[in-house]
Amino acid sequence: MIIVMKPNTSEESVKNVLGLIQQRGLETHVSTGEEVTIIGVIGDKQKICSCNLEIAEGVDKIVEVTESYKLSNRKFHPESSVIKAGSTQIGGSEIIIMSGPCAVENEEQVMETARAIKKSGAQILRGGAYKPRTSPYSFQGLEEEGLKIMKTARQETGLSVVCEVTSLAAIESAVKYVDMLQIGARNMQNFYLLKEAGKTGLPILLKRGLSATIDEWLNAAEYIMAEGNPNVVLCERGIRTFETATRNTLDISAVPVIKEKSHLPIIVDPSHATGVRSYVKPLAMSAIAAGADGLMIETHPNPAIALSDGPQSLTFPQFDDLCNDLRPIAKVMNRTF
Repeated sequence: MIIVMKPNTSEESVKNVLGLIQQRGLETHVSTGEEVTIIGVIGDKQKICSCNLEIAEGVDKIVEVTESYKLSNRKFHPESSVIKAGSTQIGGSEIIIMSGPCAVENEEQVMETARAIKKSGAQILRGGAYKPRTSPYSFQGLEEEGLKIMKTARQETGLSVVCEVTSLAAIESAVKYVDMLQIGARNMQNFYLLKEAGKTGLPILLKRGLSATIDEWLNAAEYIMAEGNPNVVLCERGIRTFETATRNTLDISAVPVIKEKSHLPIIVDPSHATGVRSYVKPLAMSAIAAGADGLMIETHPNPAIALSDGPQSLTFPQFDDLCNDLRPIAKVMNRTF
């Protein structure tokens, strides 16, 4: 349930409505705009049926919410959220580019990458210190040593840093080194991990699960936000379909759907979606044209010898070329980059 207050309603009237709801044991979420305040009610609405809230002072109307996700729902929060990760704001007028190697291999690799992507225009360095791989025999990451390397890169370049976490132990280590935690596609419905990540208060980059519907994805975001952490950024990275020409099928339509259903920012990862280097650029451009708030692009000094996902990683010249081609598209979309 959503209670829409009349324009320019007094603070006293808002507090009165909040009191009526909270006295009956329900939770509230307040979204204050320039003119209108919206109160989201979470819990069994039957408990407030006798309150006559619709005639309380300052109340304009009451809107039922049929979706199971509330906090991530645009009905609860009509204005688009802007999420701060380190020195970077995601969801504002600027297109945000996260880039870096799939896996942190050594300090030289990360530092070389950080300097190159910053020169081209990226604002966030991504790198995997914990790597959940399909095969248990594949490179699994440097773990905390990799996190230390990422922190060093942040200190030298000023880039914000994001890294995937796969367990409570990984979260406890990562919070000491990074600006943003990533929950990968395979863990999108690892509800315990979502809750623990939410408790950190750090911004969370939540990737869509391999076969997840958009409503399932938003409900996963709800687990994080229900822990009191509103700082969630969604990442579309392709879903599993019958098609085999690409690793996954990039759901470009998810961008406008999310923009309609949710106030959370959304970025697109064409690297993991396709698994093919030559497809990354056209899909990255399509994502920005569709209204995405940013991109996650894998880059590597020498993709041919990368320990993880070399075939989809761009070289530095290719990444620079992509960034240059994105600028006119961003301008058309009234965004900056």
